[in-house]
Amino acid sequence: MIIRPLGDKVLVKTDKGSDQTKTKSGIIIPDTINKERPEEGVVVAVGEGKRLDNDQLVPLQVKKGDQIIFSKYGPDEIKINDEEYLIVSESNILAIID
Repeated sequence: MIIRPLGDKVLVKTDKGSDQTKTKSGIIIPDTINKERPEEGVVVAVGEGKRLDNDQLVPLQVKKGDQIIFSKYGPDEIKINDEEYLIVSESNILAIID
């Protein structure tokens, strides 16, 4: 299955791991503590870009393979072949990690 994001959308694969964090002393920190933090992921596919009102196409600043930081509340979750991905608007991408 091939997923091609439309417009300014980006398909991202995250490494969610465990939703709970355990300290060295054994205290479990619930996932609600981490919900305010941005997430990291790797760009799997990108759309063609954002179309302006004058029909001009503005290409995206990210490309396939970029590791990014994005807002936690912006993406839509999808599942493909038992793997979870996120579809993120470029405006919700905060940074590219070099």
